[in-house]
Amino acid sequence: MTLPPFASLAPGARLSDRVADAIEAELRGARIAAGDRLPTEAALAAQFGVSRTVVREAVSRLKSVGLVESRQGSGVYAKAAGFSPLNFDARHAGSRAAVVQIVEVRRALESEVAALAAERRTDADLTAIRQCIGALDAAVAAGGDGVEEDVQFHRVIAQAARNPFLMGTLDYLGQFLHGATRVTRANEARRLDFAHAVSQEHARIVDAIAAGDVTAARQAAADHMRNAIRRIEQAGPEFWTQEGDVLARSLTERAPGG
Repeated sequence: MTLPPFASLAPGARLSDRVADAIEAELRGARIAAGDRLPTEAALAAQFGVSRTVVREAVSRLKSVGLVESRQGSGVYAKAAGFSPLNFDARHAGSRAAVVQIVEVRRALESEVAALAAERRTDADLTAIRQCIGALDAAVAAGGDGVEEDVQFHRVIAQAARNPFLMGTLDYLGQFLHGATRVTRANEARRLDFAHAVSQEHARIVDAIAAGDVTAARQAAADHMRNAIRRIEQAGPEFWTQEGDVLARSLTERAPGG
């Protein structure tokens, strides 16, 4: 099949993003129909005047947002470019502003999750939450970053809230929340006062849930996220040079369909 010529590359951004944007414009404009096979990697590289590595990265991004799919031994094919709810763009996710925005989403969700957990938790839930705190402390004491343990701590609280829709939302957002947690914990590990504050904030959340204090649990979780934002805003450019790249890569790797 002969496909229509692609638009020229728009200025700005990195090459792979510009190539992906150009192809996406063709897909969303229906100039490439669902089921059409895209030109080969070599053909796209020649058409755009870029390396095959750039094309490969661009196609990977299009896969991550569900616009194309690979078929074994056949090539890359266009998928229907329908509406994709919460279709986040990982290109900008490594910035300070993006991490703050992700934590703002967490604040909105997890404050209510903590409130519901305080209202609905069982003794077994409380035991599991405290075990997560112990695992987090142990991981940090052993020299780990505590990311997985931190994520699990908040997940167990969400399970205690007993709302499958909240759990589903958090699971969907997990790719972004996990990456942001990695960055916030890397930032907090740089300073003892940050690490101590996080530990205290976690303890306040657990205490409020244990006491069945809905208002205090909601406030403690909101304060934890608000303070995480404040700590992130204190990170310098050298931190973002390293951690921003790590986050952007992790989101690209975790994106649905990637």
